Amino acid sequence: MDSRIDHGMWVVVCDGAKALVLENAGSRKTPNLKTKEVYEQDDPKTHEMGTDRPGRTANGVGSARSAIEQTDWHDQGEQRFLTKLAARLDKAVLSGETPSLIVVAPPRATGMLRRAYSSQVRQAIRQEVEKDYLKMPLDEITRHLLQ
Repeated sequence: MDSRIDHGMWVVVCDGAKALVLENAGSRKTPNLKTKEVYEQDDPKTHEMGTDRPGRTANGVGSARSAIEQTDWHDQGEQRFLTKLAARLDKAVLSGETPSLIVVAPPRATGMLRRAYSSQVRQAIRQEVEKDYLKMPLDEITRHLLQ
């Protein structure tokens, strides 16, 4: 993968709840990442998202009952968020807003994103970095990407 950050290239730094879309306003030799877009999803507590207790089911014979696994509402929220982000990236690539992308996300988010990418986004991705850089300042993100 190519680690150069060309002028106009987008660097997408995200996790399952927040995404920064950065654009290189500088040159390949001296990148200058600027925040272009910010996306955040609400992160309510689990008890606010669904039922308070997992359901139970009765087995066919006898009085034994089994708990039903509780839905992971946070996981579903992350999947929805990252699917919307992938759709935004698809729109950007198809409309020519950016010629190529670098995606930086923790491994779990990277896996979810990969399932949602269109073929155009897959072709536009120059590099995937499976790290969590979301809390870093922009100059530190740039430094890590150029290593």
